[in-house]
Amino acid sequence: MYIDLPQTVPKKLFYCKIQSKHIEVGIKGNPPYLNHDLSSPVKTDSSFWTLEDEVMHVTLQKRDKGQTWASPILGQGGLDPYVADLEQKRLMLQRFQEENPGFDFSQAQFTGTCPDPRTFMGGIRND
Repeated sequence: MYIDLPQTVPKKLFYCKIQSKHIEVGIKGNPPYLNHDLSSPVKTDSSFWTLEDEVMHVTLQKRDKGQTWASPILGQGGLDPYVADLEQKRLMLQRFQEENPGFDFSQAQFTGTCPDPRTFMGGIRND
């Protein structure tokens, strides 16, 4: 996620608190201006935030592999059906590559609807 920050506030006053199912962003000493539940759980030890120029970059690591998020924030936004299908295909190819490291799936294509990578043929292994 990319969050534009007010230029008049010193960078050291911004904070971001990432919890498994919740995110909070604000300025220290003030109520948070982003305080929302996440659409799916994240790995808090692999999720982080950085400040670059006047933009906060928030990187959230999905806890459940192979899951497509319409939006990281619960109830906000939504993926176009075409984009959601492309993401599903990308996740399925990523799963095939992880399960078969000696093979090249870079030119593989799906025809029709792509199966759900979380459940297809026994689901994703979380090694």
